[in-house]
Amino acid sequence: MSFAIFTELTPGPGSEGGLKNAIVGSLMLTGLGILIAAPIGVLAGTWLAEADKENTVAESLRFLNGMLMSAPSILVGLFVYAMIVVPTGGYSGWAGAIALAVLALPVIVASTEEMLRLVPPTLKEAGSGVGAPKWRVITQLSYRAAAPGIITAILLSIARISGETAPLLFTALNSSFMTTDMSKPMANLPVTIYQFAMSPYSSWQELAWAGALIITSFILIVNVLATSLPQLLKARRA
Repeated sequence: MSFAIFTELTPGPGSEGGLKNAIVGSLMLTGLGILIAAPIGVLAGTWLAEADKENTVAESLRFLNGMLMSAPSILVGLFVYAMIVVPTGGYSGWAGAIALAVLALPVIVASTEEMLRLVPPTLKEAGSGVGAPKWRVITQLSYRAAAPGIITAILLSIARISGETAPLLFTALNSSFMTTDMSKPMANLPVTIYQFAMSPYSSWQELAWAGALIITSFILIVNVLATSLPQLLKARRA
């Protein structure tokens, strides 16, 4: 694997090249997907953690979140295809990012709720006892106590969606060009690996192996961060 993989675009059949456009596209799709999923997931998890146990709406949302967490990624891709790609008339980076956000969302929601429920009640009572409003108790006390777990959930969500192929086949598709226009089909590593690995050209197959190594290394780094970063945050606060 040479440095040209990071500096050259995906080549034509039988030609030499790199994966620059696919790497940039994957970073954009994954990054935007998490930017969509993280705030929505944290807010939804917060509401579920604060909701009454007898709240039927909360129970329904937990049930739907559990179903979404176990749903095959290809079904999510088909859903976003029907809801966004078909009405807008074309594949796009936006559709791909939304599909990845839908996959990341249930993990963040469930983890946020669980982490907030583990916050000691005495901590919340101390905040309320000094006259702090509920929103300030949540943002200043509960979030700080639950931050390591929430950060871990977000990092694990990044690791999960960064290698997804099926949803992007139905949404962002792929491109052999370098583009940052989210309204058009975007190159991405998972689909590029799939296409190149199935081709009869040895140069494409070599790039597919290189792309698989890049994704595997990225997921490994993110998982290491998910394990070590919360511990560092706890040690810093101690």
